[in-house]
Amino acid sequence: MSRVAEHVQLIEGPAGLLEMLVTKVEGADSVAVICHPHPLHGGTMQNKVVHTLMRAARDQGASTIRFNFRGVGKSAGAHADGIGEIEDCLAVIGWARANLGADKLWLMGFSFGGYVAAAAASQLVSWPDRLVLVAPSVEKLPFDELMPLAGPAVVMMGEADDVVASAAVFELLEGKSGVAMERFADTGHFFHGRLVELKDAVEQYLRQIANSGSDG
Repeated sequence: MSRVAEHVQLIEGPAGLLEMLVTKVEGADSVAVICHPHPLHGGTMQNKVVHTLMRAARDQGASTIRFNFRGVGKSAGAHADGIGEIEDCLAVIGWARANLGADKLWLMGFSFGGYVAAAAASQLVSWPDRLVLVAPSVEKLPFDELMPLAGPAVVMMGEADDVVASAAVFELLEGKSGVAMERFADTGHFFHGRLVELKDAVEQYLRQIANSGSDG
């Protein structure tokens, strides 16, 4: 498979410019928008888990966008406790739909970005065709207010997470309608040493959903 290079794109967001890294795959019918971890704890679009999600989506034929929330990198503004970051995500989704010619949305997020992705999904007119949440923050952000989720999602969770309590994630999400839970034994928050397995699991989920015919 030929690799499409990412390029930097600046767009106007709710708090000023938003910095993105974009791959545009010609003829792709899907675009993946990927949200990064907490900006106040070093989270950026360059995070290794975010990069892994981008590669998984790209290798399954989607165009991709990873972006910096307000106040990170070249994105203007300041951290806004998740509320503003949801607005940023929705702005990126709007840009993607207008400019990348893709009918289907794959929305993904890691940690803080997992909450943002789920919250943004809940505000869309139609649920994303894919929602992938990796170690979503469920305790420090009001994830419980999003329950029950209005559509299907897959959650990738390390059982030895030292940042987001795995027990809290399992209690809130595991076994709930539409939620597929993938557990990773002996795996911490950042999936050190397990990123290849994470990518494989995400790609397997994307293929399974596509093959099931439930394309939203």
